[in-house]
Amino acid sequence: MLTRHSPSRGAGSPDIWGFYEEDTGSVQYVCADPATRKAALVDVVLNFNPAEARTSTESADEILAHVAREGLEIEWILDTHPHADHMMASAYLKEKLGAPTAIGSKVIEIAELWRGLYNPPEAFDPARDFDRLWNDGDTFTIGNIDVRVMLSPGHTLGSITYVVGDAAFVHDTLMYPDMGSSRADFPGGSSRTLWASIREILSLPGDTRLFVGHDYGTDSRDEIQWEATVDEHRRDNAHVSDGTSEAEFVETRDARDATLDLPDRMLHALQVNLRGGRLPPAESDGNHYFKIPANRF
Repeated sequence: MLTRHSPSRGAGSPDIWGFYEEDTGSVQYVCADPATRKAALVDVVLNFNPAEARTSTESADEILAHVAREGLEIEWILDTHPHADHMMASAYLKEKLGAPTAIGSKVIEIAELWRGLYNPPEAFDPARDFDRLWNDGDTFTIGNIDVRVMLSPGHTLGSITYVVGDAAFVHDTLMYPDMGSSRADFPGGSSRTLWASIREILSLPGDTRLFVGHDYGTDSRDEIQWEATVDEHRRDNAHVSDGTSEAEFVETRDARDATLDLPDRMLHALQVNLRGGRLPPAESDGNHYFKIPANRF
């Protein structure tokens, strides 16, 4: 797996390692306080083969091996939102590490929305399946480094950003500057709301390191990238650089979204992610089954 280290800049600045999951173009993170060796995991993937409906843990296990090599103590298992393109490994990581899992509190509203689409025999219950549901403005620590939670909706109605010292995990809001922004057409999403979230992120100090949730490369850039500063986005971002209007962004984002298919893992992934990374309950034969809504999209 492609791995890259963004080193701490000094006191109050985290060490960050990114791990690229090629099948879904997802970037997973380990964020550590170098002074205490305490750390958090962010948006780690539970691997899934949609052709066989088979889950596996290669990505999470590689990250666990990295944590062991670095001598880190994991304090938090964090997700930014219920991902549509990959399953979250939070439940598996909690089983291995014992650390609490957390996501934004508006996941409750997302669960209500998808309850209507899946019509599950049992309700999704994020308050049961996550240890902590963050509200906008909540704070906590990773080691001695302060963390602030920002509500950043648009991609989903409950996406959050983690601001950790001089770094921020901005998930599916921004892409790398030459790719612009993330889609906003999933149920509960909104390009206009995404614009407001991005502008709030770009009001952070200019040297803040922004870590995005995905990269796919481009025709002119083969190398996968996931880190750029606020100043670099404000100068170079293809969709939201300074001088771009809200109306221009919404027109560009909506036109792009109209051309996109649903992610091939989405209908499987959400019924796992809304359970905190757990498969649907086993049935009478001991096996787990996915429920896929037909003709709803």
